Amino acid sequence: MAAGLLAITAMTASAAYAQNINGGGATFPYPIYSRWFTEFNRLHPEIKINYQSIGSGGGIRQTSDGTFDFGGSDAVMTDAQLQSAKVKLMMIPTVLGAVVPTYNLPGFSDLKFSQDAIAGIYLNKVKFWDDPVIAKENPGVKLPHTGILPVYRSDGSGTTYIFTDWLSKVSPEWLKTVGPASPSVKWPAGIGAKGNEGVAGMVKQAPGGFGYVELIYAVSNKMEYGSVRNKAGKFVKASTEGVTAAAAANAKNIPADYRVSITDAPGATSYPISSFTWLLIPVQSADPAKGKALREFLDWMLTTGEGEAAGMTYAPLPPAVAARVKKTVATVH
Repeated sequence: MAAGLLAITAMTASAAYAQNINGGGATFPYPIYSRWFTEFNRLHPEIKINYQSIGSGGGIRQTSDGTFDFGGSDAVMTDAQLQSAKVKLMMIPTVLGAVVPTYNLPGFSDLKFSQDAIAGIYLNKVKFWDDPVIAKENPGVKLPHTGILPVYRSDGSGTTYIFTDWLSKVSPEWLKTVGPASPSVKWPAGIGAKGNEGVAGMVKQAPGGFGYVELIYAVSNKMEYGSVRNKAGKFVKASTEGVTAAAAANAKNIPADYRVSITDAPGATSYPISSFTWLLIPVQSADPAKGKALREFLDWMLTTGEGEAAGMTYAPLPPAVAARVKKTVATVH
């Protein structure tokens, strides 16, 4: 009888603690988030974390208004966004990743792209693959006179934020014509597609297509992606090592709230279109049980999940940053 009562009590406690936590946002980290949430659920069956890959704009909006329990963003929330949010939020960095120039030009691998070439493609000035701006960085390669179809994100996107953050730093013409970093801009040329998945799919099916996606989407779709000239003048192909170098070059500039840009980082090995990605976490969840569950997940992420980053083409948080984040996570309620 006593054993049965204890079992019922334990089941009741478990049911009371069972949590369905709903979030969404950035597509950039979705592959690793999906894996993490599944693995965490295996360890904690009472906690199910659901994540909708809808883009950073949607993540910021729906977390700020309380629709989501948490969000994901590759775009740094502005002071105005943080102040106007109905829920007080903190930005927790999770991993780092690379945005790569991917293209559909059969027979041509490992092309090199300068800042002027990439900006020119999206400014509608570089329209053919054999344009001198591309050709001069690829000597000995007989590029075809094939039209370039620029593909961009049609949704509010952190990947677009990272990409335009870099463009606004390296191309004065881009900054003057289109403007500073933003999750959504008025593109001078090209065709839009939704999500990293959509851009990858459009480039893959469009001869001459050119787009920007998070590295794992290019790798998993077996797509060509090029090297990009960095601030030191070196052409670097995206890798976890290149992203880590970019983060290390900016380590001293990371503020207490973790809102930092690491695009166009100095250093010969730094990959230039690199970024942190963040989870948007309420400082005080409306439901204390959800706050506790989120804190438990974040602790697991920092101690275990980070070890899986490199295997999925992301870079883990630098140890010094991870130590700081762990202290911040302790304040989540």
